[in-house]
Amino acid sequence: MSNAEAASEVVRSGTRGESTAGVEVLSARDVPLGGPRALQVRRTIPQRARTLIGAWCFSDHYGPVEVAAGGMDLPPHPHTGLQTVSWLFSGTIEHRDSLGTHSFIRPGELNLMTGGRGIAHSEVSTAETTVLHGVQLWVALPEAHRDAGRDFQHHVPEPVRIDGAELRVFLGSLDGETSPVRTFTPLLGAQLDLDPHATVTLPVDPGFEHGLLVDTGDVQLDGTSVPPAELGYVAPGVDVLTVTNRSDAPARTILLGGPPFEEEIVMWWNFVVRDHEEILRARQEWEDATDRFGDVEGYHGRRLPAPPVPDVIMTPRRNPPRRTAP
Repeated sequence: MSNAEAASEVVRSGTRGESTAGVEVLSARDVPLGGPRALQVRRTIPQRARTLIGAWCFSDHYGPVEVAAGGMDLPPHPHTGLQTVSWLFSGTIEHRDSLGTHSFIRPGELNLMTGGRGIAHSEVSTAETTVLHGVQLWVALPEAHRDAGRDFQHHVPEPVRIDGAELRVFLGSLDGETSPVRTFTPLLGAQLDLDPHATVTLPVDPGFEHGLLVDTGDVQLDGTSVPPAELGYVAPGVDVLTVTNRSDAPARTILLGGPPFEEEIVMWWNFVVRDHEEILRARQEWEDATDRFGDVEGYHGRRLPAPPVPDVIMTPRRNPPRRTAP
């Protein structure tokens, strides 16, 4: 999806503090996407307390929300320096991009698009979709690969039962399950659904930092409560995560992870770059309709115009100084 925040590099802290268990809870902030019929999303990263979790640089959680008359219609818009990860819980979205891809985003199916040097895509909810619910995630590309060519991958992970839960690993490896999807840095992405009153212990890579985004349920991560729409962060240094659902109904969560991303980045609109001048060049090339981003065939309508650049110099950001879990 497009990030509609014109001043997206300016974020406010949403951290609720750090527990004795070493879990930092990041609160979400509400952000409207998509103009007059804006889709309200809840964003946990980036924020001042944390810019990235591994190479994950953007986490939006939305719905369940009824689709307005005419559906969700996000015109062609650009991306550069990143990969987009689309994951739905309900609804269906039609995807077209300037690589020539025509695909559908369905619940439990991963769509991963590489923006590298530049790509454009559109997203339109299907006629039968009445409710949208899911997450939109971005991955920052490392310096060596941030001009990578356009790419698109689709994967349907098999759900696997573990003690008291169902696991779908869409990126990386977890509990013996491995996704075949290619990434440019080591990553973990998985949906974990817990039965009522279930506790699951997951072996994880101690070199990774992890974030657990809660969709539904009364969830604890390593003994710390993480409310719905918020994200529990755990620093590198742990090899086991314990997730508990204390409610009488099932709980749904998304687990993200990766080794700390040491590079500084600038994020503005739909671009992940390294300095202000790159933002200006990418924006101008989109407005000039150069071949950097290409054309989206099959979408009948205008492209999304770029928002004005804020009247400030956007400077690179990185995470706060690293700590390790106790």
